[in-house]
Amino acid sequence: MESVVDQILSTWRHLWRVVVRRRWLALGGAALTAVILATAICLFHDRYEATARVYVDTQTVLKPLMQNLTFQPDIEQQMSMLARTLVTRPNVEKVVALPGMGFDDPDPARHERVVTKLMSDIVVVPAGGGNLYDISYKGTNPETARRLVEAMVNLFMDSGAGDRKRDSQEAGRFIDDQISDYEAKLSAAENRLKDFKVRNFGLTGVSNQDYFSRVSSLTEEVSKLRVDLEAAERSRDAFSRQLADEDPHLPVDAAAGAGFPESGIHARVLEQRKTLDDLQRRYTDSHPDVVNARRVLSDLEQEEKLELAQAKSGAAGVRTGNAATSPVYQRLRISLAEADAQVASLRSQLTARQALLDQTRSAAGRQPEVEAELAQLNRDYDVIRKNYDLLVARRESAALGAKLDESSQLAEFRVVEPPRVRAKPVFPSQFQQAIIALFVSLLAGILAAIVSDRMWPVVDGNETLRRLTGRPVLGSVSEFLAPSVVEARRLAARRFALACAGALGIQIAWVAWIALHAHLT
Repeated sequence: MESVVDQILSTWRHLWRVVVRRRWLALGGAALTAVILATAICLFHDRYEATARVYVDTQTVLKPLMQNLTFQPDIEQQMSMLARTLVTRPNVEKVVALPGMGFDDPDPARHERVVTKLMSDIVVVPAGGGNLYDISYKGTNPETARRLVEAMVNLFMDSGAGDRKRDSQEAGRFIDDQISDYEAKLSAAENRLKDFKVRNFGLTGVSNQDYFSRVSSLTEEVSKLRVDLEAAERSRDAFSRQLADEDPHLPVDAAAGAGFPESGIHARVLEQRKTLDDLQRRYTDSHPDVVNARRVLSDLEQEEKLELAQAKSGAAGVRTGNAATSPVYQRLRISLAEADAQVASLRSQLTARQALLDQTRSAAGRQPEVEAELAQLNRDYDVIRKNYDLLVARRESAALGAKLDESSQLAEFRVVEPPRVRAKPVFPSQFQQAIIALFVSLLAGILAAIVSDRMWPVVDGNETLRRLTGRPVLGSVSEFLAPSVVEARRLAARRFALACAGALGIQIAWVAWIALHAHLT
């Protein structure tokens, strides 16, 4: 520790001897540096900082209420992007063109330099973790700086609402254009699907079932109709055999004792008429069931007429022509007629279904192609329809969002700290630079002495000689000064002291003048 202290003291003593030995050079270097720095400081103007703080409130009451009704952009992200892009050339040119700013310059080159410098001097930064933004500018004129910051604050607040309104309008126009395009596409797809169904009418691919399902269904229907037809034919044959075995006339004594009671033929006629009316309401007159029901009704009416004629003739026990008088025989004939009608109806249905099955099977080669084309048309139509419905829903959301922007603001701007200018200039001011220049000039003088001593070293002691030569010093000769030499050195020291005092006084007076000038301004 003692060696370190000794080394520091030795270095300090050597430095002091160097400065004393090169004192006039040090004084000249300090004076020259002071003059240069004073000139530069006089050309420098104090700068004043104007600041403002804006808060963007994005948590409004309408935001949660309109959560699922309309599209809401990320307001915080938009405000952050707006703050980062606020200091752009178009915005700065708008501010420069405002009256009363004092930045107007008819020269294009100087105007361009002013705009470029303002773009680098205007600063917009987020303050803290919330939606706080600081806008600041440093200028030589405090009032101009304040007006510039105020103009940037107004531009920031106006740009937020203007950009959102412009975005809503552009989004609405884009969606309307897309809806028009999709309407044309949807109409074309519907026409293609209609033309395809008309062109391929009757093919199974156009129905809701595929080819194999429809063939299977038709085959089952044909098989069922054949079974029903066979059952109906067996029933008809049974009725025919029973009718052949039955005697159509009653015995004479049985007919006389019965007095021709009613066999119920009139009730059957009424029932058959009702059945015919029901069939005519459901089918046309050419339908097989309607034709068969009409034939059965005609037979029943003929039977009824014959029975009435027999009753009126009063010829009891007498066979009148070939008219049947046995009720059982009459009922068998009616059942046989109904069985014939059912057989005819089933045979007609079987013929129609068999023809449809044959037609479906004959189109088996073309059927897969038709089904594939229909599936493609349906798929294209479904995609276009889905996109169209989605665009219509988005248009409603966009319209609601535009109305919401017109009626209220989703982001509210609040000027937390209005534009103001600090009373003191920013660091470094002219006074602060003058103080710094005073110490810098002193250091420059000392540095000039050290550099000169390094370039032209002087041996002033045993230690210096040993350090320069690297050899041991065997001895030294003492210097004896005459009284005249001592007096001359004293006079030189006094002159140097007076020169230093004068230079220091001038420096202090200049610093005081700078401080007074800054206070007055």
